[in-house]
Amino acid sequence: MSQLLRDQYPLKGHVILITGVSRRQGIGYAVAKKCAAFGASIIAHHYQPHDEEQEWGSDKLDEVFKGIQSELIDDARFLEVSGDFQKAETPDHVMNVAVDAFGQIDGLVCNHAMSGSDGAIGELTAEMLDNHWAVNTRSSILLAQAFANQIPKDREGSIVFMTSGQRLGPMPGEVAYASAKGALADSTLTIADQLADQQIRVNTVNPGPVDTGYMDETTWKQLQPMFPFGRYGQPEDPARLIAWLLTREACWITGQIINTEGGFGRWRPKG
Repeated sequence: MSQLLRDQYPLKGHVILITGVSRRQGIGYAVAKKCAAFGASIIAHHYQPHDEEQEWGSDKLDEVFKGIQSELIDDARFLEVSGDFQKAETPDHVMNVAVDAFGQIDGLVCNHAMSGSDGAIGELTAEMLDNHWAVNTRSSILLAQAFANQIPKDREGSIVFMTSGQRLGPMPGEVAYASAKGALADSTLTIADQLADQQIRVNTVNPGPVDTGYMDETTWKQLQPMFPFGRYGQPEDPARLIAWLLTREACWITGQIINTEGGFGRWRPKG
């Protein structure tokens, strides 16, 4: 058989922990389903109180879990765990629950994020900045540390952080969010360099504008000229890249910040 043939289930036998999996319209859900379809066992972290504070609201967790489980292959397993990443102990707790259930984790996707409770210069408080740092930066770094501590020396691993394109254009009114996500993205190469000694790859994905339930017709009409393919991003778009980064096909990719935006142009036509 040719060595160039692609494996139908490139994550079979692997265990993947994905955070922020609580809504069927979310990126985390799409990543979990894609990884399951690739053969992986899935641990889905969620924290519904955050969703309940947002305009889009929360989803039915039972339906979220059923959707992921429907993609599982053969003897692959599923586990869900809740946790508030504003608490410093939560990353270790989530990783410990996962390791206790599966023995080891092969891939980590830090998809969770804190939105809202933000502002522009002149509107910020120390609490706003600290909350975004805790959830959007500190927790992902601590998760990466916990992941590295549990993986056996003879086993390769892959970590994917998430950022938001703050390097590519301004994010008006979101100074706390942009600074926290920027700090995480700019830590990628340093963490990747260290963890390469353990055969762990670390990359960061910017999914670009993705419709996770907030898009309306008025907003789309304003943004449509910025998308050369004539459509907005869907959760499945970044999910394909993220799942691939967890496979052996991406074994030579580490320390990168990768944008998957469908050619999104940050400009507005005049008139």
